[in-house]
Amino acid sequence: MLRKNQTSISQDIEDIFIACTDNLTGFFAAIEAVYPKTEIQNCIIHQLRNSSKYVSYKNLKALMADLKAVYAAVDEPAALDALDTFAEHWDKKYPKISQSWRDNWANLSTYFKFPQALRRLIYTTNTIEGFNRYLRKVTNEIRVSDR
Repeated sequence: MLRKNQTSISQDIEDIFIACTDNLTGFFAAIEAVYPKTEIQNCIIHQLRNSSKYVSYKNLKALMADLKAVYAAVDEPAALDALDTFAEHWDKKYPKISQSWRDNWANLSTYFKFPQALRRLIYTTNTIEGFNRYLRKVTNEIRVSDR
């Protein structure tokens, strides 16, 4: 239970099993400094947004379907094969996309270590962001009613 004016609940945590981040500069280093055994998973949704940022609208649907073959693969070797196929098809138009996935692969592929039923919970920060948005809303409603 949170006490009045308490702002954090992560005191006395000894280790974190896995952390999903949106790959902002410094997140990985900060987590590794405090919890060196933590597995890091970059948010796939954020990676997809970054990948599609400069894609022509007429190519977007097909390109995203090809990327889905990467992140929805049954295992990591299949995902890497799908990434190779993606690169063969799209690198002439958009070479930075497959390169970005390869550059970040160590932290984009962590969720393949887990059963498929858990992967969707692991590979995106959207659930956490939605929960935090809900907490802010409730907290603001409580503050307003306390006045």
